[in-house]
Amino acid sequence: MGIGKQAKRISITVAGAVLLVVGVLLLVLPGPGLLLVLAGLLLLASEFPALEKYVDPVRDRAMKAAEDSVSSPLRIAGSVLAGLALLAAGIVWGVVKSLPFGGWSTGSSLILSSVILFALLIWSYRRVKTRREAAHSG
Repeated sequence: MGIGKQAKRISITVAGAVLLVVGVLLLVLPGPGLLLVLAGLLLLASEFPALEKYVDPVRDRAMKAAEDSVSSPLRIAGSVLAGLALLAAGIVWGVVKSLPFGGWSTGSSLILSSVILFALLIWSYRRVKTRREAAHSG
């Protein structure tokens, strides 16, 4: 195995593991964190075929979770509020150095979490809206 192929395999493995871990961390939020779990699993399964058996069940649950996260205005509002709370917490943790783990390393990770939450929420909303329009028209 050449060094280039080995570096690619390591990069894919690290990226898949990061997506998987961030996805698991986002599962506690009222957003579609399972989509990141799926993305990480898909990357890891491309390098480790034994993981492919987990892709379809996780895909089904992720798509259901994405639909559920935007199924009502109350859920959307809860997701938006959670994202805003993460954003605010990130700013506070970045500015107030006396907090535990205070500083921009913690603050930026909280802000990044809010950005990921908003991006996944928008993706879910658009996906569900497109599916509903297709069901109504055809």
